[in-house]
Amino acid sequence: MTSALSDYVGKDVVVDTSTSFVYIGRLTEDRGTFYVLEDVDIHDRNESQTSKEVYVMEAKRFGVKKSRTRTMVRSDLVVSVSLLEEVIVY
Repeated sequence: MTSALSDYVGKDVVVDTSTSFVYIGRLTEDRGTFYVLEDVDIHDRNESQTSKEVYVMEAKRFGVKKSRTRTMVRSDLVVSVSLLEEVIVY
């Protein structure tokens, strides 16, 4: 993979989208129009009282609650990609 995310491959990442969804999982591939994540947890802000930010901090603090083996996220919906290990818990 020769993309801006190549350093993130194989690491746990937080993929924030312009939708109510945030994805936390191991980035395995950048297919251009999709990011492929494995061992993924998906949080839908519309189905919870917990904000995306609080949910991400809890995932860092307590670990990722995997609900999917593999997920593909449309890259045109992605607002940001961060390493989970770089999330600051406050």
